[in-house]
Amino acid sequence: MFTLPDLPYAKTALDGFLSESTLSFHHDKHFNAYVTTANNLVKGTEFEGKSLEDIIKNASGPLFNNAAQAWNHDFYFKCLSPESVEISSKLKALIEENFKSVEEFNQAFKASAVGNFGSGWTWLVQKADGKLAIVNTSNAANPLTSGDKPLLVIDVWEHAYYLDYQNLRPSYVDAFLKHINWAFVESNLA
Repeated sequence: MFTLPDLPYAKTALDGFLSESTLSFHHDKHFNAYVTTANNLVKGTEFEGKSLEDIIKNASGPLFNNAAQAWNHDFYFKCLSPESVEISSKLKALIEENFKSVEEFNQAFKASAVGNFGSGWTWLVQKADGKLAIVNTSNAANPLTSGDKPLLVIDVWEHAYYLDYQNLRPSYVDAFLKHINWAFVESNLA
């Protein structure tokens, strides 16, 4: 049985970036609905008792969609920090190796997230060869299905930002880039 994890910070902790109202709707309604639906769909299937990761890698249809959305949301909320988190020298060097500079990474990540058509996710992933890449996924899709290691994600479904930013996705992405939990990102490195 999957459970809705608590946010790793207070719902008011991201004020100025994401409002308490946005976090309440996003976490308590959307995220919770994916967890609840995944629990209902997994009952009596070959996936009952399996982890979300196992389901994501092996299921399809509504069960995949809800399990992946539950996993994606948990990962997204962990990527956010109320305080400015310094990027470590190790991670900074890896970003510079792959994107020339942190600033150029930010520009590429923003361009990818803003250009991600419709609803989906923009990820920083680590490939099997250790290189970093920015990838977009649509709907519930997740890099785990292609063997990539997720490091960072931004949710570009409108429910993630519409109450605070309306149709201004670029402004949301700019604010997101100032609230990355770089310690969490580094903890995901292979």
